[in-house]
Amino acid sequence: MIRLLVDSTGLARTRFVVSPLHEAIGTLMPSGLRPRSGPDAWMGRARRVLRREGLELLAAFALDQAGSYLPDFLTPHPSGPAPGIAEQVEAVRTTPPERVLAELDAVRHGRPAANLAGRELPEVVERTLAQGPAELARRAAEELERYWELAMAPYWPEARSVLDAEVDRRGRVLARHGAAAMLNSLTPQLRWADGRIELESRYEVCVPAPEVLLLPSLVNQETLIILDPVPGLQRTPALHYPIERPSAVSELPDPSVAQLLGPTRAALLASLGRPATTSALAARHFLSESTASYHLGVLHRSGLVSRNRSGREVLYQRTERAEHLTRQS
Repeated sequence: MIRLLVDSTGLARTRFVVSPLHEAIGTLMPSGLRPRSGPDAWMGRARRVLRREGLELLAAFALDQAGSYLPDFLTPHPSGPAPGIAEQVEAVRTTPPERVLAELDAVRHGRPAANLAGRELPEVVERTLAQGPAELARRAAEELERYWELAMAPYWPEARSVLDAEVDRRGRVLARHGAAAMLNSLTPQLRWADGRIELESRYEVCVPAPEVLLLPSLVNQETLIILDPVPGLQRTPALHYPIERPSAVSELPDPSVAQLLGPTRAALLASLGRPATTSALAARHFLSESTASYHLGVLHRSGLVSRNRSGREVLYQRTERAEHLTRQS
């Protein structure tokens, strides 16, 4: 059992984070190994990039079985609720040398008090470390950047929209029912009571938590609490919990709407119950981006979809007018 002791101040500081780098590293952990089908099949294929592109350091850190430690400097805690991948990779690149060395020591020796097994450092890690911990952090950041671009970036805008919707949903639970109800609603394996967050686990740990980061994940298939194994350098505990993509059944266009708008626009409108980019919609509906953009422009001018910028991406979503149209059909 993992127990986090959270007082009222810690509870007030507890926050949600949608982290692209945590999702990328999730594919290197045992709970991210399960085969996928449907719209998220890319997650099960992500690790293929490691071998194909010669990303030796990340491949060496990847875990196939639970019970070992993946260095935390690969997933620096973001300061805000929605960090960009560039700032997270830069945080990896500038990891303090003492943090790198301490975490690699934790890889070697494990943490017996928490039933965390040690393992030998892979040869490529030892070889890179011989050039200094700063060089190891630099190379890890370089490989992470490459891994992200090839394995994750094409799918991230749509995945992020699903994760953002999850945070919004939990925020409504918090506002209407309070923090205890919200925490207890995250996953059946998690319990909040009497100032403690308890997670059923093979590990036995009880630590104070000045705050907790809550990270919904499409990649990880089990609930995880990530604790810092380095004495004197304690980071905030991070609680990763799995979510499921909403069912696509409701994305089938209504025949009467298809008759009114045409099948392509009706299909695009039906799939915009959650925000999505032009490229994501084009891939999902087997259209060129120019064709998808044209039809989205018609729907936008008709007041049936909204268009909002999120960073460098433009996200489309159905408007209330479109919801009314689909309800009336």
